[in-house]
Amino acid sequence: MGLSFLVLLVAGVGWGYLKLTGQIDTFSADGISGDRPPSSSNGQNVLVIGSDSRSGANRKLGGGKGTVGRSDTAFLLHVYGDRRHAVAVSIPRDSLVDIPACKTPGGDWTAPQHHVMFNGAFSVGDTAEGNPACTQNTVEQLTGLRVDHTIVVDFSGFAALTSAVGGVPVCLPQDIYERDLSPNRPTRGALVFAKGPQTVSGQRALDYVRIRHGIGDGSDIGRIKRQQAFIGSLFKKVKSRGMNPTTLLPLANAATDAMTVDPGLGSADRLLSFAMSMKNIDLRNTKFVTVPWRYEGARVAIVEPDADALWAALKADRTIDDQAAGGKGKGKDGRGGPGSGDVSPSPAAPAAVSGTGISLAVYNGTTVNGLAAHAAELLRAHGFTVTVTATASTQDHTSTVIEYGPGRRSEAETTARLFTGARTTASDTPGIRVVLGSSYAQNPSPAASTPPGTAAATTGDGVRSADEDLCADLSYG
Repeated sequence: MGLSFLVLLVAGVGWGYLKLTGQIDTFSADGISGDRPPSSSNGQNVLVIGSDSRSGANRKLGGGKGTVGRSDTAFLLHVYGDRRHAVAVSIPRDSLVDIPACKTPGGDWTAPQHHVMFNGAFSVGDTAEGNPACTQNTVEQLTGLRVDHTIVVDFSGFAALTSAVGGVPVCLPQDIYERDLSPNRPTRGALVFAKGPQTVSGQRALDYVRIRHGIGDGSDIGRIKRQQAFIGSLFKKVKSRGMNPTTLLPLANAATDAMTVDPGLGSADRLLSFAMSMKNIDLRNTKFVTVPWRYEGARVAIVEPDADALWAALKADRTIDDQAAGGKGKGKDGRGGPGSGDVSPSPAAPAAVSGTGISLAVYNGTTVNGLAAHAAELLRAHGFTVTVTATASTQDHTSTVIEYGPGRRSEAETTARLFTGARTTASDTPGIRVVLGSSYAQNPSPAASTPPGTAAATTGDGVRSADEDLCADLSYG
């Protein structure tokens, strides 16, 4: 979640004035694979894992059952060699990956697992602390990048941090009830969040970043965007309070209590040195993206060769906006590094589509979770305003249909250019509605204004969640 990222970019400044005397928790290096990618002088790679273990102080915050540590979110932070730019690549927890052999607490090594969910790596061994070494092994095998450091942040630490900064501003496009947080509840329960702008901290902040149902179509991809936007808001809140020992002391205390780190960061001096080495990274020079992906049933498949191109760019220390770190020069191919983002490439995509001035609603006409959120991201990347993402009245649509009201035919035809095989149909209802079919689930289209294999990344200053877009549409600011 946001805590580890903020520790790396902000707390290090405060630690220059503080003497950390508390114990820093570390995980054993015995479980780190001996078959690792080579070290590189081209920047550093930091794996950040959000743990939603229900054990210990987290039990009252999680609202779940069981004590096995689970990975709720994860991203790989690449810090460029200039120590002024960075990119955070989110890896959806539902991504289907290969998990290599991992060491259990009993000392045994598991057999490799193929085509399984990414977050399963953290649960290997069934311990309350989780298995960050196994997740690190999995990320190194997936990316071909050597992970220099791994940091795990838990529920209670995240809640403490948001309280330490006095809360974080967010916006909800609709009311959220208890059942939206716990879908198995028989009734909708009490109101948790009223729609509109508000400030959240502690338990409420944790509930906000964990919302998966009740907003849009309930996808984990949508929740990733919400978490990325929350990190940006959290960072801005800290900066607005001033970068001084008085304001950063509670932050530093919350951070050290929340983190479990690799042995290379296992002392105050090492942690301080590492954090200070990145104190010059600004949120404006940090991009948030998601590894290229597509749906595979109810899970997420990582798209190749696009993901490999992304990892190759990071390995070469190239930025993903076609420029080298620091904004100077380009890659050997003349275009620089690839994009990443949430959209899979397709040669069937049109050359350019502009949705400026076009507002529409997106409905998932299939049983594939998260499809409307995926399409909404594609449309927003082309300038469309998405006012609604929801589930259609029926989920048996084969082809994507663009329904348009009086006077909206031309805009509907523009919209249809983003969806391979889509057809347009007139309606007496005002506005434009995109009803997604199974053909889109099988072949999601890319952002057409970018070269094949690329998609727009978002800087920390500019990232907004779908919730905030909808709030803006509803005049919530």
